[in-house]
Amino acid sequence: MARSFFDEMNDANGACRAHYQDFSRWLANTPPELLAQRRREADLLFHRAGITFTLYGDEQDTERLIPFDIIPRSIPASEWSVIERGCIQRVNALNMFLADIYHDQRIIKAGIIPAEQVLGNEGYQKAMVGLDLHRDIYSHISGVDLVRDGDGTYYVLEDNLRTPSGVSYMLEDRKMMMRLFPEVFAKQRIAPVDHYPNLLLKTLKSASRLDNPNVVVLTPGRFNSAFFEHAFLAREMGVELVEGADLFVQDLKVFMRTTDGPKPVDVIYRRIDDAFLDPKAFNPDSMLGVPGLVAAYCAGNVVLANAIGTGVADDKSIYPYVPEMIRFYLDEEPVLQNVPTFQCRKPDELSHVLANLPQLVVKETQGSGGYGMLVGPASSAAEIEDFRQRIKARPHAYIAQPTLSLSTCPTFVENGIAPRHIDLRPFVLSGKETRLVPGGLTRVALKEGSLIVNSSQGGGTKDTWVVED
Repeated sequence: MARSFFDEMNDANGACRAHYQDFSRWLANTPPELLAQRRREADLLFHRAGITFTLYGDEQDTERLIPFDIIPRSIPASEWSVIERGCIQRVNALNMFLADIYHDQRIIKAGIIPAEQVLGNEGYQKAMVGLDLHRDIYSHISGVDLVRDGDGTYYVLEDNLRTPSGVSYMLEDRKMMMRLFPEVFAKQRIAPVDHYPNLLLKTLKSASRLDNPNVVVLTPGRFNSAFFEHAFLAREMGVELVEGADLFVQDLKVFMRTTDGPKPVDVIYRRIDDAFLDPKAFNPDSMLGVPGLVAAYCAGNVVLANAIGTGVADDKSIYPYVPEMIRFYLDEEPVLQNVPTFQCRKPDELSHVLANLPQLVVKETQGSGGYGMLVGPASSAAEIEDFRQRIKARPHAYIAQPTLSLSTCPTFVENGIAPRHIDLRPFVLSGKETRLVPGGLTRVALKEGSLIVNSSQGGGTKDTWVVED
């Protein structure tokens, strides 16, 4: 993979790319003091709306404002069409993989994926074996993380099929840009994203065999880092936001407690991990879930989106096999490629990783949020040695990848406008058809030179524009 950085706005000669030219002219003609004023307005509006996240591991688990950058990430429509096709293809194959491993296990019998990597995976849920789901859809809402290498090629960095988050920031970032800079939108044809909540509700309703199912959003509560998003999506869809204590199971059916008495619940968009969903089936100490929920689910009386057991498909040790899944289930070549990945469970690849730690990025197979990883080029000798011992002790728990040359986008920082590294998370909805809105969540690493874009690690967000060529 190339090692130079791809600049989203300007080409190698410094000329502005065609799809950025209207914005570039507007930016050049806008006084810096006006931009600074609009940035302050954005911060104030985000704060008033409660658009925050909880930073776990901080001394007090404090809530932070998500940093928002007013220079958008722009993608030409022709380029987006490739991203769209690739994401749909990938999620379709992953849903087929999940249906297969909980039923016939053809991909294991064909020798494409070792049985122990699937059946021994902590995300594999035996309760799902043999359970038939409507339309064989396990991941109704998926997030596909994309990065762009130095030559401009998009790669899939990871898949998110359990409880992917961030779509509320995509929507709020767009609202903010349209409110602060309406004149910019008047000059360009930028594809809308505001219909996402309607698409999400249609997707959730289509997951049920009922004609007009009752949908709720299940949240762990206000202390969860993504609680703003849970409340936001429930409000935008016009459905109830509930916690575990608001629901109960009777006669293998789920009900919601209301002032008018119990109300049946047919579809649960759950934002709680498997382990905490049902104290009778999983963690007996969980106070977040609903006792008896899994039994009601297995009886076919309620739909969970996403399904239990989807975690096995987005485990980083399964990720290297997704291109083969696409070939196996769809008989197609992958539209989007994986980042080259070394599996430390394999002795020869482990040797390579241990010998090249200073040049690699090492991740826990079950890790998320930018935690539990080593960025070799940015780490001290002591940090590298510490990770070496961790990998040796549990090689199956780690994968490694080359240090990516994440593309850069001009970003407002303390000293003015400077390039910062970004990624992209489009959100894929799987129902009667597989769809995604034209855009996604662009995350930006605000620290100079940093490749970690996660908000929990100091990253921010940008509006993502898909513009007509």
